[in-house]
Amino acid sequence: MPLEDKIRQLEATDKLHIWHPFTQMKDWVNEDNHPLIITEARDTFIKDIRGRWYLDGVSSLWVNLLGHRRKEIDEAIKGQLEKAAHSTLLGLANEASIELAGRLSSLMEKSFPASNLNKIFYSDNGSTAVEVALKMAFQYWRHRGFEKKTAFLSLENGYHGDTLGAVSVGGVGIFHDTFRPLLFKTFKAPSPYCYRCPLRRKKETCRLACAEKVEGILKKNADKIAALILEPMVQAAGGMIIFPSGYLKRVRELCLKYNVLLIADEVATGFGRTGRMFASEHEEAAPDILCLSKGITGGYMPLAVTVAREEIYNAFLGEYAELKTFFHGHSYTGNPLACAAAIAVLDIFGKEDVLTSSRGKIGMLQKWLRETESLPHVGEARGLGLMAGVELVREKRKKEPYPWEERMGWRVALRCLEKGLFIRPLGNVLVIMPPLSISIENLKMMLEIIADSINETTD
Repeated sequence: MPLEDKIRQLEATDKLHIWHPFTQMKDWVNEDNHPLIITEARDTFIKDIRGRWYLDGVSSLWVNLLGHRRKEIDEAIKGQLEKAAHSTLLGLANEASIELAGRLSSLMEKSFPASNLNKIFYSDNGSTAVEVALKMAFQYWRHRGFEKKTAFLSLENGYHGDTLGAVSVGGVGIFHDTFRPLLFKTFKAPSPYCYRCPLRRKKETCRLACAEKVEGILKKNADKIAALILEPMVQAAGGMIIFPSGYLKRVRELCLKYNVLLIADEVATGFGRTGRMFASEHEEAAPDILCLSKGITGGYMPLAVTVAREEIYNAFLGEYAELKTFFHGHSYTGNPLACAAAIAVLDIFGKEDVLTSSRGKIGMLQKWLRETESLPHVGEARGLGLMAGVELVREKRKKEPYPWEERMGWRVALRCLEKGLFIRPLGNVLVIMPPLSISIENLKMMLEIIADSINETTD
């Protein structure tokens, strides 16, 4: 079949049958829309069906840490496939999940000394990791005799996934408001979004003011609150919002003061994205429960982990008749193929010292962000590690955003695509999330394309 005929057939089948996530399908199925159909990937690039290569500026939605078709991960999955593709953890154990649990426990001890974060519960994606954490926290307090502790405290602009529990503790209106009637009620604290401080404070006082709001809620309601959940240091899907220095540390102190668990959702921020293995390390804020997914397998296989302190685990121990069991699980819990991929990722981190090798790239990105903030239609360029966002504004002095319907973020992204870079914005915020393995040369090219596209599109 001629290539163009094949492309037309694939486009037609896609538009006829696939419901794409976070996509207005009326626009997608328009005859003028010709979706990019990816057929191959290599290193930090993806190739479309016509043979054109694009730099993968979003790490295939934040999951690809170490590059596509990484030999070590390929071989780990193939090696496991020759033994067993899947075996349940309900009533059985499997070798790969055991090895990975031991490795993760050792990693937790290194990142959070004396925290006793050493109990590993497997699931399959970020949303389920959060669901596990919420149910775990809820049931923990029941076993402890604190039956009034049934609520959760979370932050505005927070995003924890799309299952109903995760949405209940989410705070991004455009994603979550539609489902409000289905959700359980939660306490909400203001996001420390200092550029647009919800408390109308200056950047210097935003941290203190937002932390005081958290304390106010805890002081009045700690007897009802099981846990506070947040994305440490970076609210990713909320717009790449960077916590001000000291905020996370203060929240950790408040949770201890008011006897509330701290759940760290490190699904997006974990595994080196912020320059530390886990974002919570930046302020030595060891959580009580930690959620991981996305980069844990290098973008190869679905896998998630919820790590709990030993004290929490111990509260579930009891006689069979006491029904203290944690009644939660998934068909693919502890999937050996995914666990094998994750073990290979940890091997690469150790062998190549990925965190150290990222420092030069982080420095380059931070310098570029400072320079880019001077552009006339950039309100704020912010980042931590290799996670960054560039917020576009119509009027810089007044911080006036572009109207949603103008789709300015998407227009800049489309201009980047024309130049050979794929990025996906969050409204007016351009997201920069390359693989950690990106070369200095390719990172430089990526940043130059984004700056040029901003200038060419916003003039």
